Amino acid sequence: MKVHFIAIGGSAMHNLALALHHKGYEVTGSDDEFFNPSKGRLEKYGLLPESEGWDPARITEDLDAVILGMHARENNPELQKAKDLGLTIYSYPEYLYEQSKNKTRVVIAGSHGKTTITSMILHVLHYHEMDCDYMVGAQLEGFETMVKLTPHNEFIVLEGDEYLSSPIDRRPKFHLYKPNIALLSGIAWDHINVFPTYDNYKEQFEIFINQIEKGGALIYCQADSEVVDLVENTQNEIKMFPYNTPTYYINDGVTYLETPEGDLPLEIFGEHNLTNMEGARWICNQMGVTDEQFYEAIASFKGASKRLELIAKNDNTVIYKDFAHSPSKVSATLEAVKKQYPKRELIACLELHTFSSLNTEFLQQYKGAMDNADVPVVYYSPKAIAHKKLAPISEEQVRQAFDKDDLTIFTDSDSIQSFLKEKDWANKNLLLMSSGNFDGIDLNTFGQDLIQ
Repeated sequence: MKVHFIAIGGSAMHNLALALHHKGYEVTGSDDEFFNPSKGRLEKYGLLPESEGWDPARITEDLDAVILGMHARENNPELQKAKDLGLTIYSYPEYLYEQSKNKTRVVIAGSHGKTTITSMILHVLHYHEMDCDYMVGAQLEGFETMVKLTPHNEFIVLEGDEYLSSPIDRRPKFHLYKPNIALLSGIAWDHINVFPTYDNYKEQFEIFINQIEKGGALIYCQADSEVVDLVENTQNEIKMFPYNTPTYYINDGVTYLETPEGDLPLEIFGEHNLTNMEGARWICNQMGVTDEQFYEAIASFKGASKRLELIAKNDNTVIYKDFAHSPSKVSATLEAVKKQYPKRELIACLELHTFSSLNTEFLQQYKGAMDNADVPVVYYSPKAIAHKKLAPISEEQVRQAFDKDDLTIFTDSDSIQSFLKEKDWANKNLLLMSSGNFDGIDLNTFGQDLIQ
């Protein structure tokens, strides 16, 4: 099989390219820019193009498939050449389905927790040497790539993102997977640039539920009223299994899960993570893993990359970075850290970085999201707003949206770094939340420097 990737440099795209290379396919690709780690990983396996940029000459009649990434534009010259030659063009999720249509597809969906739940499932399976195919949105410890495809594995576990499939396919990615087993973790409005109303956003999850294969199974979070509403009203003939937050307690900074095998100390913490864990347990049960096996394995799970990831620690301070950016994620992450360390002052820094978070209408959704922070800090870049061609946001608009009088606001990276460096970190914790990096800060190094 000969496959060409248009926009091979992306996180998801280069991982799929590596997976197909490992499967024995002949893989080529192009992109207008490359950054590490994808650049180095493509180079390692001889998949890095000799030059950056688009070249229609790379598109030839003998290609079995062309895979189009979101980074490409509709007028991409390689895409136009592929259309002219009548080649088969796939979006990323379309091709994943093509590779897995004869497998049992397990799809993890929801506005929050997708990556963590998928990571938990893969950790448990890996621990017990139970091989499966997969696609997950973060690099996991013990896994070389974020995508694995084989001709022989029965199961494939897919993280079901609701964002668009490609520049020419406006369907949400998770609408293309047609799961046999699915999980829905929760619904909280996101991606306002694609789904302009909450009802429009919620409808995508209704479609997802209706696309579960007849006789399949849906594991769903019973604590989310919006999810329950969709589940109770679906006409799809599927089995349904609700899950909730399991019983747990915190002792001396360690979270313990109460299980039939006894109280289990965990590496992770936070009620939202424990709820995610319960969803993962139900999925693992469907895949043939017993509860005893699940608990044995999950005790060593340290979390997915950038999800409450510990970056620095001493005797009286911990510093975490987290991918949290939507209001519900911010609130849940703050609550988790505050409950885990109730006697320490919590300094929480949130970067407004996504299209939704920088939209003046959506900004109102953040009301109360930072209430668990003792020192709440919000950072945003006016340059990022201009780059996204959005209306300017004033500091007063941000303050009113969060409805927190003691909110500190920064609009340049140097100022927020100086603010944090001047702090006395004795008996204080720091939480850095962003889907970016506060305009170029190496968060791991910065966090370690703060408490040295």
